[in-house]
Amino acid sequence: MQQYNNDNRIVMTLDAGGTNFVFSAMQANRPVVESFALPSNADNLERSLANIVEGFRRVQGQLPAPAAAISFAFPAPADYFNGIIVSPCNLPAYRDVALGPMLEDRFGLPTFINNDGDLFAYGEAMAGFLPYVNGLLEEAGSPKRYRNLFGVTLGTGFGGGIVRDGALFIGDNSMAGEIWVARHKLDRDTNAEEGASIRAVRRVYAAESGVRLEDAPEPKVIYEIAEGRAAGHRAAAQEAFRRMGEVAGDAIAQAITLLDGLVVIGGGIAGAHRQFLPAIVDEMNGTYQAPNGERFPRLAQRAFNLEDPPQLEAFLTGETKELTVPGSSRKVKFDGLQRTGVGISRLGTSEATAIGAYAFALRSLDERT
Repeated sequence: MQQYNNDNRIVMTLDAGGTNFVFSAMQANRPVVESFALPSNADNLERSLANIVEGFRRVQGQLPAPAAAISFAFPAPADYFNGIIVSPCNLPAYRDVALGPMLEDRFGLPTFINNDGDLFAYGEAMAGFLPYVNGLLEEAGSPKRYRNLFGVTLGTGFGGGIVRDGALFIGDNSMAGEIWVARHKLDRDTNAEEGASIRAVRRVYAAESGVRLEDAPEPKVIYEIAEGRAAGHRAAAQEAFRRMGEVAGDAIAQAITLLDGLVVIGGGIAGAHRQFLPAIVDEMNGTYQAPNGERFPRLAQRAFNLEDPPQLEAFLTGETKELTVPGSSRKVKFDGLQRTGVGISRLGTSEATAIGAYAFALRSLDERT
């Protein structure tokens, strides 16, 4: 898989939010200018576009060398292939706006726009979780290596991104990895995001503790309560995260049946993984019932919690054997344990997204030559 740690090309970047646009630039997977913010003017398209142009002009003026491209995440829905923003909820002024082509015209640079969940997954595949796990396998002497990654973000929403063999998989409608619309395991009439997000944790805590929803603390505090480090209803806090893990784990299991790769988790709730990651992995390792009453695993592969030391050791050990090739004396190593690993971002969500934007631009440029 191509690495860009020593690449001298510079890419201008943007973190687009409903309140602020944060501008920066990357070179060799590191920022080369100090980031700064301008108002997004979410409900005024003229002012918003003017700030995007002004922000990139300001970045351009601080660069040590000319930029090779512009690359950034922008909220969906969008036609990312063509750089057209369709109708993001937190930026209501953007309705069928050809943002990518506009920036290409203004700056004369190739411009790449993607979903933040996609770029998070790509950053973790290029410089985070995927090489981290493969490095551990190599150190352990295992012949097993991973090439595919499913990235999940747990926070305000429930996002996803797919990386297959070093390439970001976007889909024909720029909608690959939209795990938020998977079915909610515990409430079949709604979507998984309502059970795997900040509001879900607060909602369950409120219901289990008997407080009003508006009085429920934020997940960071609920996590401290669950860990016994803050006052509150500890059993309710633990159940809030366990239930989120069950819902998220069910949706991730459905995805992994098709993707067959590692799973990395980021987002604003990722820091509470001690409380929800065991439930995710337990759900993935759950069973179905056959018509004759027998139980069988819901996944063809076994899931491991890579943040749990004993499970990590078992994952790295696998079931390695040395086989003799029929008709010869040649030996080959074989690992017969079909498995996936689930763990937490090694870069942090923001850094992974920035690296993903940088790597996506450079890979796209290389493919054009």
